[in-house]
Order: sequence, then C-alpha cells, then structure tokens
Amino acid sequence: MQLKTILNCVHRQPGFVYGRVEWFTEGEHLALRVQVRPHGRSRGRCSKCLKKRPGYDRLEPRQFAFVPLWGILVYLVYAMRRVDCPRCGVVVEAVPWADGKQRMTKAYAWFLAGWAKRLSWKEVAVAFHTSWDTVFRSVEMAVDWGLAHRNLEGVTAIGVDEVLWQRGYKFLTVVYQIDSGVRRLLWVGKDRKQKTLLMFFRQFGKARSERLQFICSDMWKPYLQVIARKAASAVHVLDRFHVASNMGKAIDKVRAGEARELKQKGYEPVLKHTRFCLLKRPENLTEKQEVTLAALVKLNLKAVRAYLLKEDFQWFWGYRSPYFAGVFLDRWVTRALRSRIEPMMQIARSLRTHRPLLLNWFRARGSIALGAVEGLNNKLKVVTRRAYGFRSFSKAEVALYHALGALPEPDSAHRFC
Repeated sequence: MQLKTILNCVHRQPGFVYGRVEWFTEGEHLALRVQVRPHGRSRGRCSKCLKKRPGYDRLEPRQFAFVPLWGILVYLVYAMRRVDCPRCGVVVEAVPWADGKQRMTKAYAWFLAGWAKRLSWKEVAVAFHTSWDTVFRSVEMAVDWGLAHRNLEGVTAIGVDEVLWQRGYKFLTVVYQIDSGVRRLLWVGKDRKQKTLLMFFRQFGKARSERLQFICSDMWKPYLQVIARKAASAVHVLDRFHVASNMGKAIDKVRAGEARELKQKGYEPVLKHTRFCLLKRPENLTEKQEVTLAALVKLNLKAVRAYLLKEDFQWFWGYRSPYFAGVFLDRWVTRALRSRIEPMMQIARSLRTHRPLLLNWFRARGSIALGAVEGLNNKLKVVTRRAYGFRSFSKAEVALYHALGALPEPDSAHRFC
C-alpha cells in the first residue's frame, strides 16, 4: 500500500490531491515529503471571507508538519496560492489542513494534544522529535477550540475552592461542575479575592447562575460573600474536608504548644512523635500508633481533650436529619467553648457562625458528589507537579483546562492516538 493511499484514507482533503513522495534527512532523523497540489478545476478560498475566488499567483512551497509515521517525520509540501477577492483584496488562500500561518497540520496538533494528556509536555516533545513550544501551541489550540464549543447548559451544582500553585502564597480560584456523573473544571482564575470569583459569575451568566441548585465551598469569607450575592437561590454547602482540615490544624496547634510547655517545665515528653496518632482516624492507625494513643488518652492533657472533641464531632456527619444534626452541633459547640482550649474554641465559634451552611450538607447529600472537589484538586496538583511548576498563569490555565476540563474535540475521519 502506498503512502498516498494511506493519506487519502486518514487525511483526505477535498479539492486537493497528494502527489510525489520523497525521502530526505532532517538532522539525524529520517523524513518524508509529500507533495500536495490543488485539483485542476478547484479555486482557492479567501482566508478572510472563505469564499472561492480566482487565483492571482503562487508563493514559495511551504512545509506543514504531519503526524509521524513509524517514527519517520512526515511533511506536507504545498505552494500556497494567492487569490484575488473583490471584497478582501489579494490574500493568501485558506487551506483545510492548517490555520493561518501555522507550520503544522491540524491533525498533528490534535495528535500532540492527545498525548499531552498522558505525558508531560517535555516528554511529548522528546518522543515525537519536536519542541516544547510546538506541544504548547497544540494544547492551546485544543483548549481554545474546546472552550468555544463546550456546552454549559444543565450545570446545576458547582464546587468552589482555592489551591496553592506557587510559592509565596500565590493561589488559584477553581470552579468545578460536580453534578452527579459530570465532574469537570469549569473555570480557573488568578488569586482568591472577591473580584476573582465575580469574574466567573459574569462569564457564567446571570441566567445560568439562577439555575444553580447546589454550591459547595470552604469557609473563605470572600467566596461566601460573592456566592450569597450571585447565587442566593442555590443551596450553599460547606465542604466536609475543609471542616476536618481546620480541626486537624487546631489539634496540631494545641499539641505543639503543650509539648513546648511540658518541655519547659521539665516533664517527660509524652507528646513527642504523637502528631499522627492524634490526627489520624482510629481505623487508619498502625499497631504502634494504637498502643501510643491508648497510653496517651489516659493522661489529662489539652491535646487529648482536643482529640476527643474532634473524634466526637465525627458523629455529626452520620445524622440523616438536619434538625437532629443541628441539635448535636449546638451541644458540641457548647462543650468546645467550655473546654478552655483556645484553638478548639475558635473552631466552635466558626462552626456556630456557619451553622446554616453546615446543615445544608445533609440537604445536598445524595444529590451531588460532595467529595468531588477534593478529588479534582488532587488531579490538579498532579498536573502542576508534572510540569514542575508553571511560571506564568496563562500556561497553567491552559494545562488545567486541557487535563480537567473534559473539553470536546472535533469529529475526524481518523484518530491517531
């Protein structure tokens, strides 16, 4: 089977035919040039209005990178025509296999973008003997096309969170769709301010915002204020993970402070190497940690009392009725405030302030994927780590949309990967 036959099967271009194929070497790599010529009766299309126009003259032949064949580089070679358009003037024709002045075919760009979901951009560039910039442009093209053609109708539940993406407390605000069966990145913005989340709601549109039924977020005040303004009709749910995370930080603070206090007073360092004994759930403890914790709970320490309060709070998530969950929450808050352990008292005051949002967790349970936000955040961290950190927000934005956006792709005659 000839290469021209294969190309006609997988990359047929109406109005154009494949001609002579020749070998050549590009550096250390073997390569193929495939001549492309217009059909004898076809006329070029104006690159601005896309109307068929009479020819004017021809330019020098141009090479377009195509999908490699068995590790052999492949180029399509075509002498671009200029057309005389009565509306747009004399312009270079539009060709169906490439956009504008791009020197790679659309098929090759989608090929690289597909592999960029599996490997890092640098690995893709090395594997297919191209440059990092070429891979980035391919991914950027795929993201631009996907964002322009994605469907945002039917979004009824979203999750809002912030993630640290660079040193120096540089955050991203991310918005996910967390409807049952659909989990994807909807939007990413720089910083975690009110105006950042306001940008999402402006782009999302007032009509879609009013149709939202559930919103899951943490207790970051700027987010709470924007959500209350822009999606007041939605059931606002506080993320369980962040409540547990804040409680774990409070216990760690109590343990560290009490350990220093015991050391200063000359007591035995009983809290040394007990951090994870107090932070882990009982079912996740190792045998050694179980023994350590059993000895620790017999002592009347602030860290132990804080740990018992934390474990007691786990019963809150087991309730089915928001009413009885609220009764339990009120009693727990009272106990925590009477404990005289300042970090736990701060947690109790915060939970009391956000009581209605906490109880919404029970109203939303079973309707949306409440753990999806943290699951998507973990995938987001994998994307940023795989790239060893992005120096610019624009490249990080493209990578995250590409990996997590579940963006559509155009129909094609053949899938190369």
